[in-house]
Amino acid sequence: MTHHFPTLPDQVPRRGSAFSRNLFKGLYRAQGWTFDGEFPNLPKAVAIISPHTSNYDGIYGFMAMLGLGIDVTAFVKDSLFDTPLKGLLKWMGVMPVDRASSHGLTQQIVDVIQSKDKIWIAIAPEGTRKSAEKIRTGFYHIAMGANIPVVMFALDYDKKAIHCLGYIQPTGDYEKDLATILNHYKGNFSPKNLELLAKPLRPLFDQTQ
Repeated sequence: MTHHFPTLPDQVPRRGSAFSRNLFKGLYRAQGWTFDGEFPNLPKAVAIISPHTSNYDGIYGFMAMLGLGIDVTAFVKDSLFDTPLKGLLKWMGVMPVDRASSHGLTQQIVDVIQSKDKIWIAIAPEGTRKSAEKIRTGFYHIAMGANIPVVMFALDYDKKAIHCLGYIQPTGDYEKDLATILNHYKGNFSPKNLELLAKPLRPLFDQTQ
């Protein structure tokens, strides 16, 4: 099997050095994992990755991110930056948000996006490793508020691959756009823990693949 790894287009925000990219690319490939699909050439995007059923999701995603050299931003509650984790979080590209702010969590993130020339935001739309009842709307409201696309990534444990499934530009019709997003995932993922798969994703999982 050829362990494909894409080259980032010029508009996608970057991080790291040739050494760090080769190191993490090697670690990722050493696990037998590959990467399918090409990155859209977008300076700003909300990147969603599903399914989320295990801590291993973050490990493989993190290795792939550093191997690609893509600069992806995630957000956590600001209290974590008052702990010894602060240095590690900053190195990982994590930014603090005040969940108690009257300004609103979504607007805080939108403000950060609008202040940057290039930025990709990473979000797990299920919001939990447990079997989520629904897909959370936060990623969609952020994309709409910042007027940027949603790029879709899928974890596939059966094939040991992360798939880039393309992107959509939100229209404002959440139900219609969510249906389009879920259609991209159909048959293109497999979870680490099937019993923890989010309920909206269960009909889309092809157990015969």
